[in-house]
Amino acid sequence: MEMKYLIKEQECGYLMKNGRFVQLLTAGKYRFMKKLGYEVQVVPMTGLVKTCGIPEDILMGDQEFAARVVKVEVPDTCLAIRFVNQAFKEVLTGPEALFWNVFEKNTFQMVDMTEPCMEKVLPRMYIDLMPMKYYKKIVVKDGEVGLLYFDNRLEKRLETGSYYFWNYGREVTGKIFNMKIQQLDITGQEILTADKVGVRLNVVCSYRITDPERLVKMVDGASGQLYTCAQLVLREYVGRFRLDELLAQKEEIGQYVLQKLRERQEEFCVEVMGAGIKDIILPGEIREIMNTVLVAEKKAQANVIMRREEVASTRSLLNTARLMDENRTLFKLKEMEYLERICDKVGGITLNGGTNVLEQLSELMAAKG
Repeated sequence: MEMKYLIKEQECGYLMKNGRFVQLLTAGKYRFMKKLGYEVQVVPMTGLVKTCGIPEDILMGDQEFAARVVKVEVPDTCLAIRFVNQAFKEVLTGPEALFWNVFEKNTFQMVDMTEPCMEKVLPRMYIDLMPMKYYKKIVVKDGEVGLLYFDNRLEKRLETGSYYFWNYGREVTGKIFNMKIQQLDITGQEILTADKVGVRLNVVCSYRITDPERLVKMVDGASGQLYTCAQLVLREYVGRFRLDELLAQKEEIGQYVLQKLRERQEEFCVEVMGAGIKDIILPGEIREIMNTVLVAEKKAQANVIMRREEVASTRSLLNTARLMDENRTLFKLKEMEYLERICDKVGGITLNGGTNVLEQLSELMAAKG
């Protein structure tokens, strides 16, 4: 039986006889007798070479095949970037690969992974195209500092920026530290005063890290150490005063805590910027007693103010009366002022006789009185 084969322009065929490779067939029409053991494997002549199970050494022994392919070998310490017609195509990680080089021009760039810093051996535009298992990305934001470690050994400090390191042959890690001013809230600290009253204090302090390299060696968590230190300082200070004394020196408590924390800031590798008392929370029964005292104080103050105003009013009346007694004209003016007020409240006035208006109004006022 005769088999017909059509091989297109971008294809090729492997002519096989009794399972053995005979030659490479290019574009065209072919006829072979199947009963004689002939068979043709047609494959595309672009991209990665499909060998159809034929050993590569046998294929490379055919000059027609060898002239149409290119082989790349990637050492263990490298990756290879494949370019097709000078455009990026893919990253090769395998030890070797075979590509058709007829309709596509393949070129390769070897990338050395033994140099830790990727940017020294690879343009930035290709870094994100690398397989992530081969590298470590460390991002240091504004106000932060990073510490770079190779196999848990401190290598160097990293300033603000993005960094890429090969993970080949070593473990790359980074620790990021916030160098901005940070706030530490110390809430709900229940402490007994000298007169055995339990109060709760809410304290806030601000700090910033000054020496991250020394911090990782000497201190296990700066914020936790500051928190514990502030707790002890508060208990020491508050326990020496009675409740009323404590309430009278809220600012002094904050200054004392700040002073004590600053005495130990070098030990914690930080700079303490400030500290203060946000709230002093009293037990419910103590709050009721203090509210009662406060109400009584305010009532007493109100009574004092009322008495003071009454005395001032009486004194003013006395001075007015003395002036009118000494000055008849002033008396008459005052009398006319009151007559004006009376007239404002009267709907109609009828005058009789020959006396003048002021005299009659005066008589009316006298009669009314």
